[in-house]
Amino acid sequence: MQGSPWLEVDWDAHQRWVNLRGGPVNVVELGEGPPILFIHGLGGCWQNWLEQLPVFAARHRVVAVDLPGFGHSPMPSERITIPGYVTDMEELLEELGFAQVAVVGNSMGGLIAAELALAAPSRISRLALISPAGVPIRGRQERIWAARAMFPFFALACAYVGSHADELAQRPRARRWLLATVAHRPGMIPPQFAAEQLRGMGKPGLWPAFEDLVAHSVSERLNAISCPTLIVWGEKDHVLPVHHAELFAEAIQDARKVVYPDTAHVAMFERPTEVNRLLAELFGDDAQEVVRATPVSPAEDDRPISV
Repeated sequence: MQGSPWLEVDWDAHQRWVNLRGGPVNVVELGEGPPILFIHGLGGCWQNWLEQLPVFAARHRVVAVDLPGFGHSPMPSERITIPGYVTDMEELLEELGFAQVAVVGNSMGGLIAAELALAAPSRISRLALISPAGVPIRGRQERIWAARAMFPFFALACAYVGSHADELAQRPRARRWLLATVAHRPGMIPPQFAAEQLRGMGKPGLWPAFEDLVAHSVSERLNAISCPTLIVWGEKDHVLPVHHAELFAEAIQDARKVVYPDTAHVAMFERPTEVNRLLAELFGDDAQEVVRATPVSPAEDDRPISV
């Protein structure tokens, strides 16, 4: 990721507040052309898309959002729910004047993106789901009980990490340990990029979003998604099992599934070159041009398992 385009962007100049039903949200926006909306996952922030935003801004108006309760966005005035986040995204599309938009989501953001495609099918032109949530996991109630018991300690630890992100990211052992849950080769993620990801930890929306997320299912409604859809998964995903990729691919009418080895839950920054190539193909862009604009990650190779 040495010399990545995101390092050359004055991100402060591209951030602004947009007022939605529950209060203000932090939005990052750059570029011109057909719009793309990027939605982060649980515990994430807009910086999860640093390797995508400047690359696609060359041909698109790209927008990434801090969901209410995450990143710089404050907690909303109403209780956090997945349907509430979908309503927020519909309002955001209205505020930005997007008649049609491609949507890219990771994990919880993938679930929100899928629900958005169901709620507003005429507005969603393309859909990319990277390790999306939304399929029930066995023992989810037990997970909630265990998480509830541990959460006060977990929240304190996350808050510490978020406020000391730059310092911790410079320590190879800390970087590996802190990112091991989501990345298969966390030690290969460069410190500066890792710091941007760790900065999103410890936000107040984590618990209420988690509690509603694990109770929410979209699996029985996926067959109603009609837009072209890309499904990307990591074979080593320890957050959401890789066999869920097949469930999404079988249910969605016009779906392409790609599974990568040696990749976990966040393929967009574990394999930015490959993910950007897939997104370019989905959006009808020049894939080779996009690949040339995306530096190869140290963890990246070219061995996809694709169906």
